[in-house]
Amino acid sequence: MAGDGYGPRTVVTGGPVELAVLWAGFPLLGAGAGGLLALVAGWVAGLPWAPVQWLFNLLDRLPEHQAIAGTAAVGALAGLVLAGVGAAERLAVTVDAAQVRLRRAGEDRHVTRAETRVVFVDGGDLVLLDADGAELIRESTDLPGTRLAAAFRTHGWGWADGDPHRSAYRLWVPDLPGLPAGADALLRARERAVQRDRRDDARELRRELGRIGVVLRDEGKRQYWRLTGRAVTPGAEEPTSAERGPDGR
Repeated sequence: MAGDGYGPRTVVTGGPVELAVLWAGFPLLGAGAGGLLALVAGWVAGLPWAPVQWLFNLLDRLPEHQAIAGTAAVGALAGLVLAGVGAAERLAVTVDAAQVRLRRAGEDRHVTRAETRVVFVDGGDLVLLDADGAELIRESTDLPGTRLAAAFRTHGWGWADGDPHRSAYRLWVPDLPGLPAGADALLRARERAVQRDRRDDARELRRELGRIGVVLRDEGKRQYWRLTGRAVTPGAEEPTSAERGPDGR
């Protein structure tokens, strides 16, 4: 836990062990794999079906110590590149009594405690919901749930040990009634994106569905949905609480 002008805060990250694995383990593994590649180059070059045979022939013609040193250096460099990517993708969660900050790959996201009703971990995602049950944040993480729970509870946030709306989800099938206008088309598009492993498209379509009051959870390639308090479904005669003005009309 640390403190600053905004009061005490708790930072949850992968910690020094994870950094050591990234910056030391990956380069060592890369160097080892590169050296092994040089040792088996002659054998692989003799396999008629082996890919990039020109590379293995080149390694086989080099003096062994040069081949091993060169491939080990390339492997270590590749390991450093992977370590850099992994370090950038690490999620850091900073919690205090007023807000939570999520930092990944140089991008910061902030959510205040005042707009958050409950926080929980769902299938490897850190999720924050507002009073209408809409998702403020859904961020993938491998941080221990116990550490996240302790951080949020320490600062007075509402933490749940699981999704409080889990029983409200229904399996989506095309043309299912009860969805807001336009949701079925977005779900069809997202199903295609999920099937083709287009994660950025699937993430953007999730956000679009959230804007019209549909919350998703994935189980494998299947989509399950529920509605938030601000969703407007066909035939709805009364606006939801989120759509009424300050005077209640």
